[in-house]
Amino acid sequence: MQLDPASGWCQDVRHCPSPNFNQRPAGEISLLVIHNISLPPGQFATGKVQEFFQNRLDITEHSYFEGIANLRVSAHFLIERDGIVTQFVSCLERAWHAGVSSFEGRETCNDFSLGIELEGTDDLPFTDAQYAALIGLTRQLRAAYPAITPQRICGHSDIAPGRKTDPGPAFDWGRFRAALLEKGESQ
Repeated sequence: MQLDPASGWCQDVRHCPSPNFNQRPAGEISLLVIHNISLPPGQFATGKVQEFFQNRLDITEHSYFEGIANLRVSAHFLIERDGIVTQFVSCLERAWHAGVSSFEGRETCNDFSLGIELEGTDDLPFTDAQYAALIGLTRQLRAAYPAITPQRICGHSDIAPGRKTDPGPAFDWGRFRAALLEKGESQ
């Protein structure tokens, strides 16, 4: 996987462009937000996340879909259970992943962040393949956007407390951060 800084797209990953993005107001990229998602909840490898981020979700397929039918959301990346990475929005653009949010007193985190969704739930462990892909992707993103320091990598729950709980207690922050350091990441 190789990020092209000029286009904001990674090579050697799936591309599944979402219409749910717009231009960053200042072009700044200084925060990485980790999320989790599964559609329907707790079900994996359904392809429904991709459909959801492309506004193509058939709401008649599951009762849960009716409640999210009018949402227009996306993320920059999705890492599936098998470690497959899909990119939906160029890193240079503002994906709609954080919603109402604040980091270090600054609101509207979509303006300056990248969003990575892990296929999963708050309570189920993530896979080794997902951690490997997340570490590789994070290294690429940090190399291209050095303002994303280790202190500026957080969960959705950190920027939207009380509203969001992901990536949840099943996400092993210690494992993730230690692996970044092992791979030569600086603090």
